[in-house]
Amino acid sequence: MYDYFNGKLVIKAPTHVVLDVGGIGYHIHISLTTYSQIKDQEQCKLYISFQVREDSQTLYGFATEGERQLFNHLISVSGIGPNTGRMMLSSITPEEIQRAIINGQVQIIQKIKGIGPKSAQRVILELQDKLKKQGPDALIPLPLAKQSVPEEALTALVMLGFGKPQAEKVLNSLAASDPEQTVEQLIKAALKRL
Repeated sequence: MYDYFNGKLVIKAPTHVVLDVGGIGYHIHISLTTYSQIKDQEQCKLYISFQVREDSQTLYGFATEGERQLFNHLISVSGIGPNTGRMMLSSITPEEIQRAIINGQVQIIQKIKGIGPKSAQRVILELQDKLKKQGPDALIPLPLAKQSVPEEALTALVMLGFGKPQAEKVLNSLAASDPEQTVEQLIKAALKRL
């Protein structure tokens, strides 16, 4: 529903912020990782994960798209709710969590408050393949500069769930055979080969 909010930071605390966007103050829960990245700013942009439960509608904000993506992966695991996901991202960096999941390091995940051995194993079991497919640089924010046609097509294919190395290989061969293709043509042709 919401992708991001960009506004003035009215209140900053290690667990939440109030962001004034167009005269409306949004109470947004944040991780310590995000807090450390925005604490010196007056104005900021937070990527939002909007969580609806029976008894609440809660906004969770992240300084980077990669952190939000990892949060959404974490809360997709049975037994990991938004507060636990936020606790995980506050305990160790998103990069450390991703590395621990990909390498199957149960003991690192288990050290996080509120995560027992079974939960740590479940997180690794359910997310290891997804994170491996995304590649090691999945948490690095995408550049805001204009992307080339093959780069734009690659971004779209990765978002559709295809592995980055495989999609890149197919797109490179398609772009080499016809460099004048549009993004849409390139994606359609790649989908036939993947």
